[in-house]
Amino acid sequence: MKTEHTGFCPVYRAIGVLQEKWVLHIVRSLLDGEKGFNELARAVGGCNSATLTQRLEHLEQLQVIDKRTEDGSGKLARSVYALTPAGRELQTVIDAIDTWGRTHLQAPAPA
Repeated sequence: MKTEHTGFCPVYRAIGVLQEKWVLHIVRSLLDGEKGFNELARAVGGCNSATLTQRLEHLEQLQVIDKRTEDGSGKLARSVYALTPAGRELQTVIDAIDTWGRTHLQAPAPA
């Protein structure tokens, strides 16, 4: 069954944004508070720097996250990322995924 999308469909567009690999991991990590690039990379885990940079730039364009630069006092400047109010609204999406996962998925058996 093929569904055609004519005109703007907010659900279709939102799914398109949120299904991009690493996006929900980034949002979930930033729900705990702002993070520098390296701290965020460690929290997300497994995402290469180029992909993480691309996702962060896209989320910034969408006004889901804010980026600020901290002066490193003689060191390189540090980029710090935080959720915008729109990004923080994704808490309900993360909570819904958590509830669904706890209800329908089992923890993997210990190795």
